[in-house]
Amino acid sequence: MTALWSDQKLGFLACAEHALALGGPGAGKTHVALVKARDEIRLGRLKPGQKVLFLSFARPTVARIIEKASELISREDLQWLEVSTYHGFAWTILRSHAYLLNGRLGVQLLPPPEAAAHLTDIDKNGHDAEKKRLFEQEGLLHFDLFARLVGELFQRSGRLAGIYSDSYPIVILDEFQDTNSDEWALIQQLGQRSRLIALADPDQRIYEFRGADPRRVGEFVETFQPKHFDFVGENHRSSGTDITTYGNDLLTGANKGRTYQQVRVNRYGFMYGKSLHFSTKAAVCAALTRLKNVPDKSIAILVPSKRLMLDLSDYLSSTADGLPELNHDVAMDAEPPALAAGVIATLLEGGAAADVASRMLGALNSHIRGRRGGKPTPQAELDLAGALSGFVATGKVRGAKRQLIVNEVRRISAERQKFQLTGDPAADWLHLRGLLASSSADALQQVATDARYLRLLHRGSVLRTNLGSLWRAQGGYQGAEEAVRSALVQEHFAAAQKDWRGIHLMTIHKSKGKEFDEVIIYDGMFQRIARARDDQKALAQDLLALRVGVTRAIRRTSILTPKRDPCPFL
Repeated sequence: MTALWSDQKLGFLACAEHALALGGPGAGKTHVALVKARDEIRLGRLKPGQKVLFLSFARPTVARIIEKASELISREDLQWLEVSTYHGFAWTILRSHAYLLNGRLGVQLLPPPEAAAHLTDIDKNGHDAEKKRLFEQEGLLHFDLFARLVGELFQRSGRLAGIYSDSYPIVILDEFQDTNSDEWALIQQLGQRSRLIALADPDQRIYEFRGADPRRVGEFVETFQPKHFDFVGENHRSSGTDITTYGNDLLTGANKGRTYQQVRVNRYGFMYGKSLHFSTKAAVCAALTRLKNVPDKSIAILVPSKRLMLDLSDYLSSTADGLPELNHDVAMDAEPPALAAGVIATLLEGGAAADVASRMLGALNSHIRGRRGGKPTPQAELDLAGALSGFVATGKVRGAKRQLIVNEVRRISAERQKFQLTGDPAADWLHLRGLLASSSADALQQVATDARYLRLLHRGSVLRTNLGSLWRAQGGYQGAEEAVRSALVQEHFAAAQKDWRGIHLMTIHKSKGKEFDEVIIYDGMFQRIARARDDQKALAQDLLALRVGVTRAIRRTSILTPKRDPCPFL
């Protein structure tokens, strides 16, 4: 097997110091890093109880790494390897040692949906201070603090840092270019005693909005003086195609005016009587035809915004314009469906109609406040949420729209009393979601719409299992609200294997670390890849994101852009 390695990869495998490996999309950085971990294990360099730690950012990426590791490393040797997200690794430390920082025994997680609802009417400049206050005074731990707090723990306690470094003497850092300042501070503490292996591609740095810094790779070199390895020119994902060539040409503008075999740019226009999304759905149908003889085929549709993603999802699910309905998976952010699930859980749990209505209004308040995630909630929606909360406390509400919501909540709570539960969590959930969807109140219809994207009711999921257990134990779903909350927290940490067969719709950023047979990138008519054309920094980030999206493909990439105003990168 070593005969297939380049000289740079052979040097990387032999290195026994801090190391930095650079390489573009599909260069095999993860693959060779896992082989290196396997070699370290086989050479007996680990003591009993020690492990090689492989850190990455996203759960789907961790799942892919675990799957790849199981192919390369024997089951016996896998016990010496731990693959985790930064959040997962930090949580193993904080749940035991956070009391050293805030003096409180036990901390409670504040999941992103609940955090979004809590922070929405606090000025963004005050978010960091509020997160600290919640941790120090109430023992509520926001996910954004994980890396920072562990870094502080290790800085304050050299003994604790030494224990963990002794447990993980070798740490592999995937997608190192995307680390933010808190993660970098944690890495610096680990690197004082552990050997660090950083895998990076500066041209895939698309997370500056969460703190990634173009200087990060240079800081790693300056701090740790690692051995440097470059896998430039290697491409194993889409070998034999010009997909990576196109991606690299994008960065210099050399793609303009050139023809590529496996990357096609389609300039679409208005089509009389048809949806704006017609050309994209037609492109998906064409891809399905090309891949009809490919087993376990996978297609990704990448879009620049969440709003366009949801609009397109509705169109894909229809039979409009003479095109068939296309079943697909949507990579929805956690907040809207999770908070919607909280509303449905109040109905599922049941109780007296008045009590159900009161709890439902409380959950609806959280949904309205937090469904936009990290973006500010408009004042009109905050006022609505406040009015509903006020009604729970006083029994009074003003305004026809608000009164309609209250009336509908009461009606649905009464309808819930008549419904005979079946004991099938998915069937019962869908029926209750239907009650919300049929409401004449927009706020309740929005809950039903957001709940469509909840993927925690799939067979074998934690939520479905937990709800089934409640039913078997008591013949009902008492405790459903807590079951939903618990399942969402577990989902955040889980690295469950993802089935990437079929059609997947997501934002370009969500495609990072994934690969598909074909990729279709949709530059919307009004929601564009190049968002702010007069902002050079934003344009540079959008260009890097486009390159990431293009290079997720194994066989072919198709890019659709408006004919009248094509994407400037194309």
